[in-house]
Amino acid sequence: MILVVLGTHELPFTRLLKAIDEQIKRDTIRDEVVVQVGHTPFKSKHMKLVKFTSYEEMDRLYDEADFIITHGGTGSITTGLKKGKKMIAAPRLVKYGEHNDNHQLEIVNQFEETGHLVAWHDGIDLSEALSKMPTFQPEPFQSGKKQIISILREFIDK
Repeated sequence: MILVVLGTHELPFTRLLKAIDEQIKRDTIRDEVVVQVGHTPFKSKHMKLVKFTSYEEMDRLYDEADFIITHGGTGSITTGLKKGKKMIAAPRLVKYGEHNDNHQLEIVNQFEETGHLVAWHDGIDLSEALSKMPTFQPEPFQSGKKQIISILREFIDK
């Protein structure tokens, strides 16, 4: 099963869903596709669409997914990385009315540079990212939380 996560942002991300639907029609994707669509209005005969779900259900879907296709939200990405999941991340872009700024592009680029995920960039056929999934091995995720807390404690103590 492929899990697609669009998060909770109020602007739609139909560009990604159209690209996935196209790959299903081309038979590039043969797996079951479950999509957490959030605020994105979309109809598909090929994908199971769920608007929102509970934390527990989303956690279960992440666990069951063979890999995840997600928007460029930090929470959605790090949830998959902490579970050691293979991921394709697609940044929402301002020019398509998908977000208010292009910060997701920066987030996705950083995680791609560190080998944590495969990015799907504007103008590239989604099949290119999908073709990497069978052999892609994500770098293990290490949270910087302890380091940040240490820096803050040191700052406060001074």
